[in-house]
Amino acid sequence: MPLIVIAAIAFVVFQVKNKAPVEHLEVSYPVKAVEVITVQKLPFRARAIAFGNVEPAVTVKAKSEVSGNIVYMHPDLRKGSSIPKDTVVMKIEPTLFEFSLSQSQAGLEGSRSSLAQLEAEEQSTILALAIAKDNLRVGRQELERTKALQEKNLVARSSYDKEFQKVLSLRQQVQDIEGKIASFISRKAATQAQILQSRSQVEQNIDTLGRTEIRLPFDARIGVVSVEKGEFTPAGAVLFEALGMQAVEINAQLPLQQFRPLITGLSDADKGNSAGLDLQDSVNLQTALSNMKLEARVRLVGASDDSNLWAGKLIRLSESIDPIRDTLGMVVKVEKPYQGIIPGKKPPLLKGMYTSVEFLSPLRPALVLPRKAVHQGRVYMVSEDNTLLIQPINVHFTQGNLVVLDAQSGLDLVGKRIIVSEVVPVVEGMHLKPLDSVRDQRALEQRALGER
Repeated sequence: MPLIVIAAIAFVVFQVKNKAPVEHLEVSYPVKAVEVITVQKLPFRARAIAFGNVEPAVTVKAKSEVSGNIVYMHPDLRKGSSIPKDTVVMKIEPTLFEFSLSQSQAGLEGSRSSLAQLEAEEQSTILALAIAKDNLRVGRQELERTKALQEKNLVARSSYDKEFQKVLSLRQQVQDIEGKIASFISRKAATQAQILQSRSQVEQNIDTLGRTEIRLPFDARIGVVSVEKGEFTPAGAVLFEALGMQAVEINAQLPLQQFRPLITGLSDADKGNSAGLDLQDSVNLQTALSNMKLEARVRLVGASDDSNLWAGKLIRLSESIDPIRDTLGMVVKVEKPYQGIIPGKKPPLLKGMYTSVEFLSPLRPALVLPRKAVHQGRVYMVSEDNTLLIQPINVHFTQGNLVVLDAQSGLDLVGKRIIVSEVVPVVEGMHLKPLDSVRDQRALEQRALGER
C-alpha cells in the first residue's frame, strides 16, 4: 500500500514538472468601422426662412370726386372679380355737370365774339384815322395857301380865320380817333382775360364731367364694393377697393439671429459690417440691400412640392424691429403672381395667403460640416495611423443641419477626415477602420448650395 502511494505521488510530480506553460492572450478593443468625410472648403449659401402674408403691391380705394346718383355699375364690379385696365366700372349722373359745361362754353363763345367785334372796330377806326390824317394834311395845305394870299391882301382876314378853325377841328378829330384806338388795347386785354377765364371754366367743367366716369387705372381684382346702383354718393365717399394684379408684396418676418449670417458673410472681416447697418439711413440701406444680392424664393406654407414656387426680390426692410418677436420685416416683391396658374395645383398669390420666404446669399467658399459630426463643440477625427482624435472647433453659426466653422480656426481641419457615424465608446487613440461616406459628402455639398 505505501508503495502504491509513493508511485502515485511520483507520477503527479512528474506530470506537474513536464506540463506545458499556460498561454496568455492579449486583450484589446476591436477595430471599429466608421464613416468619414474629408473637410474642404465648399461653395456655400447662407440660408434663412421668414414668414409673412401676401398683400397687393398696389391697393387703390376708389373715392367719388363728385356727388350724385350712381347710374351705372359694371356687371363684374363684384368682390373677387378681375377687370382689365381702362374699363369704365361706374358712372355718376352727369346732367348737372353737362349743363354747367354748356354754360361755360357759351360764355367762352360770347367772349370770343366780343373780341372779334373789338378787333373789327379797331381796324375800322385805324382806317378812319388814316382818312382824318389825310384831311388834316389837306387842311394844313389850304391854310398855308390862304395865309400867303392874306399876307398879299388878296383875300380877307376872315377867310384865313375860317381855314384855321377848320384845321383845328381836323386836328381834334385825329386826336379823338387816336385816343379811341389806344382804348382798344385795354378793351381787348379785358376781353382776352375774360376768354382765358371762360376757357379755364370750360376745362374745369370738362374735367369735372370726366370724373363722373370711374375707370380702372390698372388690371385689378375687385375688393370690397361699398355702393349700389341708384345710390346717392357724396364727394369723397369710398366706392370700391381695387387690388393690383401686376405684383404682390410680402412683409416676411425674419428672426434677427438668422439675418446676421445673410449680411455678414463668412469672413471675420465682414463681421463689423453688420454692426454698421443703419436701418434709418435709407440711402446707405438701399445700397446695402442691392449689394447683398439675396435670392428670395416664395412658397405657400403647407405646399409639398416646388410647383408652388415664385421668384421674389428683396426691395426694402421694415422701419423697425419687432421687440416682441425679435424679428425684422423683409419686404419681398413678386412680379406677375397670376402667371403660370395650374388649376388645382398652383394657385395665384392672393391677398392674405400665408407664405414662407427663403433667402439665399450669393455663393461663398466656407468650411461646412454636417451637424451630426459636431459633439458639444468638438469633432472626432481619424488620424493618419487610423486612430481616434478629438479636436475642439469654433462654430461661426449653424444653419439647419449644417455647422459653419470660423474661417480662421477651421483652416486646421482642411483635408482631415471627420467621423460622421456614431462612435461608442469614445476612447481617444482607439483604432478605427475609416470608410468614405459618399452619401454624406454629396448631401453636405447639396445643402451647402442651399438645395433641399
